[in-house]
Amino acid sequence: MYRAPVTEIAHTLKSVAGLGKALEQGRFGDLGEDLVDAILAEAGRFASDQIAPLNEIGDRHGALLKDGAVTTPPGWKELYRNWIAGGWNGLAGPEEFGGQGLPMLLSVAAIEMWNSGSLAFGIGPMLTIGAIEALDKHASDELKAIYLEKLVSGEWMGTMNLTEPQAGSDLNALKARAEPVGDGTYRIYGQKIFITYGEHDFTDNIVHLVLARLPDAPAGTRGISLFLVPKFFVGDDGALGSRNDVFCSGLEHKLGIHASPTCTMIYGDGKFGDAPGAIGWLIGEENKGLACMFTMMNNARLAVGMQGVAIAETATQKALAYARDRTQGRAPGYKGEGMSPIIEHPDVARMLMTMKALTQGARAICYSCAEALDMARVSDGDEASRWSERASLITPIAKAFSTDIGMEVASLGVQVHGGMGFIEETGAARLLRDARIAPIYEGTNGIQAIDLVMRKLPLSDGAAVTALIADFKADAE
Repeated sequence: MYRAPVTEIAHTLKSVAGLGKALEQGRFGDLGEDLVDAILAEAGRFASDQIAPLNEIGDRHGALLKDGAVTTPPGWKELYRNWIAGGWNGLAGPEEFGGQGLPMLLSVAAIEMWNSGSLAFGIGPMLTIGAIEALDKHASDELKAIYLEKLVSGEWMGTMNLTEPQAGSDLNALKARAEPVGDGTYRIYGQKIFITYGEHDFTDNIVHLVLARLPDAPAGTRGISLFLVPKFFVGDDGALGSRNDVFCSGLEHKLGIHASPTCTMIYGDGKFGDAPGAIGWLIGEENKGLACMFTMMNNARLAVGMQGVAIAETATQKALAYARDRTQGRAPGYKGEGMSPIIEHPDVARMLMTMKALTQGARAICYSCAEALDMARVSDGDEASRWSERASLITPIAKAFSTDIGMEVASLGVQVHGGMGFIEETGAARLLRDARIAPIYEGTNGIQAIDLVMRKLPLSDGAAVTALIADFKADAE
């Protein structure tokens, strides 16, 4: 069973990602090391004691769709209630709307532990956290007042609706449309696929962030706008009203993360409401929706990188425990009686050391990305710009490298188990199945490579990457 490596995580945060120095400088107000340690310890306990025990149940039962309603696996709804009761959803959320306003460094460390407990569970709140960030930065004050407090508390969840059957990595092909009603709202029509937690039983309301085109919008990505489309309308008193014209028409049957409902969402076919069209509200400016959505997507990409670290950590722990317990043959130089634990065999030791090294390296990269995001937020002027560029530079690396090594480490974990790794009961195969999605969603790793080479390396005429390399050299020396 997974046990959160709180001491190792704390060391990486403080000594590698710069949290210790930032605390000494008072960069995060009165936040101190004692509170950091307490938060990490409690997040680790929640992941180890409450999330992890339900992971196998979630994988075995999966999410079920019946009559348009999605039911999550046994115990998962209660798990989510415990999650929001602990205040975890608002860890880094804006204080104005009930969040704790803590550094992104603490948030990503907690995200790692929660996803180690269960990637299928962790991805849901992760998207809500991204939606909070997008709304906080781009939504009108009116929309913030209605939706942010409930999202920050976790009482409602958020989703990200980009993908369509003909528009995956290439959003130029997006066809969902939005027609102005004339009262400040829009009617949304179209189909979205692969929508994570698009429908579920965790919360009474679900807040969808949807990309769509206005009439006569420019072609390509320059003509995409972002809309907030709630499952249920919200009254002036905050109470839920009638159902909006959006529903889940199907669930995907997937290789992994079975408990996470991956939905086909239909907007505006007239199933609900007086007339066809899901009612939505514009977020940001017309035809600038992709820029607004990238606020959510960039956070999600770092969080998916943390999923790679999370899977790698769990796979390493599982393989190490098995290698200590399983005996076969006699390793060279083994002086004990009988057969030796397979951890004593050089090839198994090599695999375990590779798993550990890759996991620690990926963790350091992701935490360093979070450090850059935090420092950009608490700095001013040129310093803030430099940190912001560093975050932009590291994000595709954190996402792609960490999810690639998540796959590699999970595969090595199966290999350490030998034939038993190929048997579902050990859980090693489940980790490999779950890990496979991470290099694909939130922008495939090939897309991350294009983003890095075409957009991020040229930042400030190469000054951003030059400064990063200079820091590497200084640390090495």
